[in-house]
Amino acid sequence: MPVRSIDIRGERWSVFPSGYITQYDADEFGVFFVRGTGDTREVRTTRYSPQGIRSRETSLAELTEAQLHELFAMSQRSATSPEAGYAT
Repeated sequence: MPVRSIDIRGERWSVFPSGYITQYDADEFGVFFVRGTGDTREVRTTRYSPQGIRSRETSLAELTEAQLHELFAMSQRSATSPEAGYAT
């Protein structure tokens, strides 16, 4: 899937599925928001539950800018997320 991008408070974020599989695989998937590169890179993650039966890529591609902003508002820092490699 091509990476989507959105503007959040004047900063450009790339948006794409995380690829992380949960026990709720059929109902939800992880979404990454990434800004910057190298040491200044910031990663946030959230989970998304698409409506209807569609592929992850299709459902994410169909989200409006407003819906992506809502997902971003629900996201958390990657340091607290298993999608980004956090382990208890």
